[in-house]
Amino acid sequence: MTRALVFPGQGSQAVGMGKELADAFPVAREVFQEVDDALSQKLSALMFEGPENELTLTENAQPALMAVSLAVTRVLEKEGGFTLTDKCDLVAGHSLGEYSALAAAGTFAISDAARLLKIRGQAMQAAVPVGVGAMAALLGLDYVDAVAVAEEAAQGEVCTAANDNASGQVVVSGHKAAVERAIEIAKEKGAKRAVLLPVSAPFHCALMQPAADRMEEALGAVTMNAPGKPVVANVTAEKTDDPETIRKLLVEQVCGTVRWRESVLYMKEQGITDLVEIGAGKVLTGMVRRIDRDLSGTAVNGPADIEAFLGAL
Repeated sequence: MTRALVFPGQGSQAVGMGKELADAFPVAREVFQEVDDALSQKLSALMFEGPENELTLTENAQPALMAVSLAVTRVLEKEGGFTLTDKCDLVAGHSLGEYSALAAAGTFAISDAARLLKIRGQAMQAAVPVGVGAMAALLGLDYVDAVAVAEEAAQGEVCTAANDNASGQVVVSGHKAAVERAIEIAKEKGAKRAVLLPVSAPFHCALMQPAADRMEEALGAVTMNAPGKPVVANVTAEKTDDPETIRKLLVEQVCGTVRWRESVLYMKEQGITDLVEIGAGKVLTGMVRRIDRDLSGTAVNGPADIEAFLGAL
């Protein structure tokens, strides 16, 4: 079996995330402490206890999700002798999850990843005034049709395909009026459902350019090593292990489409048969089956998942 580790993005957060890990494993507590120290913030308390409205803030959710993913990774390494370089062939992450993947593969220190994601969350939130932008899920249309819907809906405003998540599951992003037009056009074109998403900003579209500029500055100040295994980048849906290419692609990722469906199919072409989701929730594992039924998906989240996964190696 050829394995890729994949790391979840925003939307997988929930109050209580990481608490079982922290209770069970000292190395998980060390990761959460390292993130708290890097941010000068008791993020772990927010993760474990809430309140939910603060945890879901982009600037908190992004480093929190990375922290859980890296805590799981470190537990696998410490408790099970699982070494990423020996036990997987590729890594990838959905949007912010790409930072988790790179931290797990040794490109970033955990503390740098936490600070970068805090900046990224703040910059993405600040790029567009609340109420100006929106995102919507178009369900039941393929990517090409969703792109055509977004182009028709734009009418001089921004409206683009932001996430190609799985077959028949595409998210559009842009100006609120344009996204609302996209919902109506999508329904006319046979979408099963088309609904606004409860997000605080229009991610992965041209309106995020101020955030991309801020990330170019932030990433330029961080030491980046070659990852222990290549990363399949969101914006190209291809692998790379060159630090300078990764730096450039992370900047492009802020405004670019998350090409997740293509990334998963690319990993299959590279010989991957098993995608292991490392961190909070099971969103990516659910997508795997929608993208290609020949692929196996496994979510490794809490102590019981870790025990089962290590036992099956």
